[in-house]
Amino acid sequence: MTTRSILAALTQTLVLAAVAGAAVPAAAQQAQPLGGPVIPGVCLLSREAVFANAAAGKAASARLQELAAAAQTEIEAERQPLEAELRALESQPDNTARRQRAEALAGQWQTLQQKAAHAGQEVEATRVKAMERIANEAQPAIAQVYATKSCGLLLDRNSALGGNFANDLTAEVVQALDSRLSTITFERERLPQAAAQPAR
Repeated sequence: MTTRSILAALTQTLVLAAVAGAAVPAAAQQAQPLGGPVIPGVCLLSREAVFANAAAGKAASARLQELAAAAQTEIEAERQPLEAELRALESQPDNTARRQRAEALAGQWQTLQQKAAHAGQEVEATRVKAMERIANEAQPAIAQVYATKSCGLLLDRNSALGGNFANDLTAEVVQALDSRLSTITFERERLPQAAAQPAR
């Protein structure tokens, strides 16, 4: 793999890390009910759909994409001149000076790889913290809707293979969460540089 392809792969990881876990598969959102009687006291909820459809979840996803794009821009600003110097070095004759410069550039390249990995970790830490905040706000909303529906048991909707989904609380929980937390904003988490060292 060339150094250029390595950097391209690393910068892509920033966006992937930012949106990891935020996207909800279409199959998870659209369970096919098989029908049948409503079972009193048994209710369903999709936490993933709550996070994906609540206003705060949408705001968090948009903000994470902004932060990931900014981190990627930082890496690109350093990558492009480094790549240009590497290309220029390829056309020079093979001698001691060229080899020494190539070694120096390889060191800079490794540092940039570590910086990209560190930025990806910071974006992921930011995502986790934002989702925790939304989850904390969602819990009272879930309890509120659960009580009004006289539920005795709450199951994960995404684990249900089929049935009567009349007691699905998801949409009402989204409304209740929106009334508690209509938006969310945050900055990128900053981690100690030691946290970015790759495992060997």
